[in-house]
Amino acid sequence: MLDGVSLDQLRTFIAAADEGSFSAAGRRLRRAQSVVSQVLAKLEGQLGVKLFDRSARFPVLTNQGRALLANARAVAGDVDLFKARAKRLAGGLEPELSVAVDVMFPLAPFTAAVAAFQKEFPATLLKFDIESSAVVEPVLDGGCAIGVWGIGSWSVVPPQLTHQQLLTVRTSMVASPQHPLARYGATVPTSVFADHIQLVHSDLANLSRGAFGVLSQRVWRLSHLGAKLAFLRAGLGFGAMPLHLVEADLASGALVQIAAEDAPPGGHTITMSAIYRADSPPGPAGRWFIERLKQEDVQPPKLKASRPAAISAPSGRRLSSIRSLASRGRRR
Repeated sequence: MLDGVSLDQLRTFIAAADEGSFSAAGRRLRRAQSVVSQVLAKLEGQLGVKLFDRSARFPVLTNQGRALLANARAVAGDVDLFKARAKRLAGGLEPELSVAVDVMFPLAPFTAAVAAFQKEFPATLLKFDIESSAVVEPVLDGGCAIGVWGIGSWSVVPPQLTHQQLLTVRTSMVASPQHPLARYGATVPTSVFADHIQLVHSDLANLSRGAFGVLSQRVWRLSHLGAKLAFLRAGLGFGAMPLHLVEADLASGALVQIAAEDAPPGGHTITMSAIYRADSPPGPAGRWFIERLKQEDVQPPKLKASRPAAISAPSGRRLSSIRSLASRGRRR
């Protein structure tokens, strides 16, 4: 008998419980009160459980009815989700969206996009990897539908890929204030960098970023930005970092900005772009996600660059004494 329980019966049960009367449930379902009563009586017979106490003027849920109401709601909700997902899939919606994300991409707009995506496309499973900057290969081999990649003048985009600009990330050369380069102030002679260790974020991927902005032959390569940041704070070398990742360190003085003589004002920029195979463009969910990732450029923090230590100026009293001594010296 239980196999014969229908979704229509469950919806009628839910409506009667919500409305508090069979007549109100009939109006909600656009049915006669007698039809509602018959449906519920048949359901009770199939379940072998009394759902409503009809002894009073208005029907009241029994203890068994209250216990089963939550299950009825869950079943009806699952069916609605099933139907909605089937409708979207029939319209070309991806059942799953996989994204490979370059570690250079700011987390704030990405997190906001993921949260919005979960609400907009609850039926699509979102999978992403933000641990590695190896973005190009998984997109080329079909492992990921979309890549979020930092493209610069040194990058070579494979012809199989289409790219769409999202935002730009500004970078700057930084070092610990105790590092020897910090003594030069904001601008460091280019020849001086060769004498110091440069920390470079290396990409294990063959088709991603190459050697960018290498100023020294003494290079330590780190594939983890967190390790690179720790080395910079410890004064073990100098290196370029996205400004949004070191803003707090620059504000606190844990790191200082430095630049080569020929560096562009405001530092270098990396264009973060969405990439995907030209022969396999993203569906509705993927296109929506790409549009959601488009944000205003990440602006560099307004921070004071490091300056070499200056000789303190004499106080007013001391300056008067110096002038008096100089005057006496001239009179002699």
